[in-house]
Amino acid sequence: MIYQRSSALFAEAKKYIPGGVNSPVRAFKAVGGDPIFVKEAKGAYLYDEDGNRLIDYIASWGPLILGHAYEPVINAVIEKAKKGTSFGMPTEIETELAKLAVSMVPNIDKIRFVNSGTEACMSAVRLARGFTGKDKIIKFAGCYHGHSDSFLIQAGSGAVTFGSPNSPGVTQGTAKDTLLADYNDLASVKALVDANQDEISAVIIEPVAGNMGCIIPADEFINGLRTLCTQNSILLIFDEVMTGFRLGKGGAQEALGIDADILCFGKVIGGGLPVGAFAARNEIMSHLAPEGPVYQAGTLSGNPLAMSAGLAMLTELNNKPEIFESLADKTEHLHEGFVNVLDKKGIPYQINRLGSMISLHFTEEPVVDFASSAKGNNDTFKKYFHGMLEKGIYLPPSAFESYFLNDALSYGDLDETIGALDELNF
Repeated sequence: MIYQRSSALFAEAKKYIPGGVNSPVRAFKAVGGDPIFVKEAKGAYLYDEDGNRLIDYIASWGPLILGHAYEPVINAVIEKAKKGTSFGMPTEIETELAKLAVSMVPNIDKIRFVNSGTEACMSAVRLARGFTGKDKIIKFAGCYHGHSDSFLIQAGSGAVTFGSPNSPGVTQGTAKDTLLADYNDLASVKALVDANQDEISAVIIEPVAGNMGCIIPADEFINGLRTLCTQNSILLIFDEVMTGFRLGKGGAQEALGIDADILCFGKVIGGGLPVGAFAARNEIMSHLAPEGPVYQAGTLSGNPLAMSAGLAMLTELNNKPEIFESLADKTEHLHEGFVNVLDKKGIPYQINRLGSMISLHFTEEPVVDFASSAKGNNDTFKKYFHGMLEKGIYLPPSAFESYFLNDALSYGDLDETIGALDELNF
């Protein structure tokens, strides 16, 4: 395929935008080459500025669960835009979406809309600290909760040491209140809790990780985490920005059978428009301003365009729960096809899958946390990514990202993808 115009656009973008992109993964740094510039999309397909058609496996990193330019969502946004795009005042549609979301998700009474997943997670942690009166949080290596300072922390020298900033601009003062544990390792969490008695307000986790590939929590880990938090008066925060309204109507809580204390949402809940949200039971949400002392605000929070897109999307998913089974079946079909091809090729690999999230890792070891994910052969991944791209398949341009299937994908699209893998020479 020819990407001449995309390359020219990227060169122009780098003159005015840092790195030429507004979110780093788009720059193709992990795989090399120039990123693809999209002109439009419909259903399961992207159409780039050079006229190429690509089968899409990122769905805008998750929100477009029913495919691009899904008509009920697009129509809802168009009709709402005709009446104004932003008011900075309450609108009825905010309550309509809140009521629907609360009805679909277990264990929440109220929800507050914000503008991004980062903002949702940042606000959830502030609320947890305000509710508990404790400062420290535990996060997990490899879990991404947005770019708020508290979350940009890497491991220290041992399981019970403080984290250190992983990005310039994050202060040591912020870092000292973020403790780092290992995903699927309950002992690492227990060690931190024991070393910081009565100081930890919350544990925040991607209940199904999507930022080190798709990684599923072991039953004993996620159940043990819930028990440990309850025993120590620590709030359990599920970052469901990726999993919310994707793994089922009730998200990861429903899929895993675990109740969290605070939930963070994004992506699907906005139908493809910029949005985020956090939710909890009344006891916790009553601490949020203007009811309580924990302050959070946003001029564009509850934006009518985002609310209309989210309401249309969640209405479709609520009325057609069979969509989740359809997506899971399609993802299983892709999984089985990849297994058949890769077994023939004799390449070391691991595939992780849950619902419509899946990832392929070129490694012999099971991928259960960030350390095992990082052992994947990145040179093989680069050949895989660019080989598939050349055959019209758009995959996440990083080995550390989950694929997100959309229901517009046909079995023909899936078989074309499997066939493209079969034709690759590694």
